[in-house]
Amino acid sequence: MTGPRYTPLAASLPATVPFVGPEAQERDTGRPFVARLGANESIFGPSAKAIAAMRDAAPDIWKYGDSKSHDLREALAAFHRVTRDNILVGEGIDGLLGYLVRLTVGAGDTVLTSDGAYPTFNYHVAGFGGVLHKLPYRDDAEDLDGLMEEAARLRPKLVYLSNPDNPMGSWHSGDRIAAALDRLPDGTLLVLDEAYVEFAPEGTEARYDVDDPRVIRMRTFSKAYGMAGARVGYAMGAKELISNFDKIRNHFGMNRMAQAGALAALADQDWLDEVRGKVAASREAITRIAADNGLTALPSAANFVAVDCGRDGRHARAVLGGLAARGIFVRMPFVPPQDRCIRISCGPEREMELLSRALPEVLSDLR
Repeated sequence: MTGPRYTPLAASLPATVPFVGPEAQERDTGRPFVARLGANESIFGPSAKAIAAMRDAAPDIWKYGDSKSHDLREALAAFHRVTRDNILVGEGIDGLLGYLVRLTVGAGDTVLTSDGAYPTFNYHVAGFGGVLHKLPYRDDAEDLDGLMEEAARLRPKLVYLSNPDNPMGSWHSGDRIAAALDRLPDGTLLVLDEAYVEFAPEGTEARYDVDDPRVIRMRTFSKAYGMAGARVGYAMGAKELISNFDKIRNHFGMNRMAQAGALAALADQDWLDEVRGKVAASREAITRIAADNGLTALPSAANFVAVDCGRDGRHARAVLGGLAARGIFVRMPFVPPQDRCIRISCGPEREMELLSRALPEVLSDLR
């Protein structure tokens, strides 16, 4: 008896998950985390209006979601002052990245990213047979100039850049990114991941014509809007590019409750402003806790802070493990020298207090 006949590509890939979720870790240890500060979710939660909208939509969950996400796309188009045809809604940025790679990358095609940047993008590229080239970070930030120089040499199908960056929280000015578009070779598409841009300083968002065929930007309701579990993301790009996603996307992939919640969340900008304030206060708290323990918090434009533990990746992993043993879930960058840091998501005062008590205990044990 034989099993399925996998494609040679699928058979060659490791069965790995880019991120091991906190639930899996809780099952492995047999105890829950007391502070969930590792997945960059918004512990401050979604707008009450979004919760109410999803509750109101629940009785109709027997229906498929709108395959075109018409109402949400209309609202997003008005919010960003573009047309509905410039907007694609999908199952979070992760899902949209998968669709984009499926649409543009075939076996042997060259793709460029930063070594240590968001690994789910790499996962999709590998899954469709692309050849991934990686450029090291420079000064704990994605090297925008280096990426453009390497793109001119490699002529890749895609160049991935997150702004602000995960896992370091660094950011580039929007003017620099807009200017970099003129350095892309013909046929190369810049994938601009802006999952955290709502938290960033003014001037971080790049300004350019949405119908520019050289770039696609991606946003999410998972971070600032506090709806990570709803899986709603969206892309903005040239009409011709957006329309081509209809060839390969899952047309009924969107949950109708999530669509309703995202529509209500977008309309509640007062809550978004409140969350921004809470995140800023939490970044300051994490920075203070790090300093109190002789560690250095890196500047961040996101809803997390990378904390330099002062030594190497082995030491940082020990700090992470010590926090996990005390019920504090955090993560860390994967690649040296950024792996000398741990990455701590912002959260309410209770979580910050738990962190402030646990961290000195961990460091004391390691000494």
